[in-house]
Amino acid sequence: MNILKTTIALAISTTLLMGCNEETTVNNYQSGDTSTVPDVPKPTPVVRDGRIAAFNLSFDRYTYEDLVAEMKLNKSEQDALVSGWKNGTLSDADTETALKIIQIRNVAAIIQTERPAVLMMAEFNNDGTGTNNDAIIGFRLNYLAVPQNSNSFDQDGIVLEPIAFQYFANYATNTGLVSQFDLDNDGTAGKLPGDAWGFGNYHGQYAFALLSMYEIDTKNTRTFQKFKWKDMPGASIPTITDCSDPSKIPAGMKCGDEWYTAEEWAEVRLSSKNHVDAPILVPQADGSVEKVHLLMSHPTPPIFDTGKNKVQNADEINFWVDYIEGDSYMYDDAGKTGGLAATDKFVVMGDLNADPLKGDGDLTAIKALMDHTKVNHLATFGPMAPASLGGPECLAMYECRASNWDTPYPSQVTSTSGLRLDHVIPSANLTITDSGVYWPATFEEGRLLMNDKRVGKYGNGKDISSDHRLVWIKAEL
Repeated sequence: MNILKTTIALAISTTLLMGCNEETTVNNYQSGDTSTVPDVPKPTPVVRDGRIAAFNLSFDRYTYEDLVAEMKLNKSEQDALVSGWKNGTLSDADTETALKIIQIRNVAAIIQTERPAVLMMAEFNNDGTGTNNDAIIGFRLNYLAVPQNSNSFDQDGIVLEPIAFQYFANYATNTGLVSQFDLDNDGTAGKLPGDAWGFGNYHGQYAFALLSMYEIDTKNTRTFQKFKWKDMPGASIPTITDCSDPSKIPAGMKCGDEWYTAEEWAEVRLSSKNHVDAPILVPQADGSVEKVHLLMSHPTPPIFDTGKNKVQNADEINFWVDYIEGDSYMYDDAGKTGGLAATDKFVVMGDLNADPLKGDGDLTAIKALMDHTKVNHLATFGPMAPASLGGPECLAMYECRASNWDTPYPSQVTSTSGLRLDHVIPSANLTITDSGVYWPATFEEGRLLMNDKRVGKYGNGKDISSDHRLVWIKAEL
């Protein structure tokens, strides 16, 4: 944790962080004129260590424009809304905005506390195609580049040092991208959210993005948004297998029926969001550059239906198993085929919605990934597996889902479900020296970023920051 000791240190840090064009950039951006706004200035970053992190931010909003509006609010505007909320003087609409500001600030405080050099952000909505960067620019300028408080919205905590990521990338997503089919079998074709290639109320909901202090090799980034599920070896049309509750089976269908028609199966995409291989370029002391492949995805949760999601979640994870093995069947959105080379370094990362030992999913896929010979086992089930002190408390106090209280590794859970769903899985040829799950226990600094009964309906989960936790590893890069 880094603390700003004096106002002089703050002034110096802000100047170095933002550069001489800060005032023009911020003023133009907040006025809504983004046509001439340059990107955040790119000073040479000081990378303190090789922390690589994944965090489901829970920045889900009713529209992408809602998120953009919140991210464009400068600190003074944020302060006024939070103050009005505390005083009870806001309208209902402004109250909702103030609570969102508290959530965003707390998420930023978590990032400023853990200070990753690389961060995959799940549930960071975009315009669907990943070309509009308004939300991510606003998050960097108005939240990450502003010192947050370790004690939620109160002012008696530690003032945290701003953090700058020189590089960022948004990615296209299948969520909310409507198809012409009746993919959810409700009798109506082409209706959101269930008939999108990935579940979503609008194109761009539940997307993910990347922040990095290392250069992202965008020219060699590969995306697999359009890869068809049927083209995965061994894949077959999922069937209705969860027949315990007949009310969940779509009208006109029965236990054992195939979920998709043959016409649908010919077009269905594997990835519920996207599968992305984004290499980062890490400068070495001898002037060379080391490349590490970030393998990012956010598979569909293996729940909410009668079996299709369970199979899809497993195959979205199996895709990475095949990819790190160097299989040749997969084709990316540019038409290039094949997976990684034998000596490539990689990190599989994201909210994979899969626990290797417990939960509703098909455990074979996530276990196959975490047990793979190309994976660093010290960081999956060994002493370098990310852990926290707050996870066991959450289970013991029944703040996490009670049905999972008996998980065999309570310190490694990463969400309020009481499951280990969020992963940063390094390759065996990466040396890992540390790891963690940011989940403060009741006796640790930062607890109010996770649990604060003053905020929202429940005072935890998405009310206060996220129902998931930031997970990180430290690699020797």
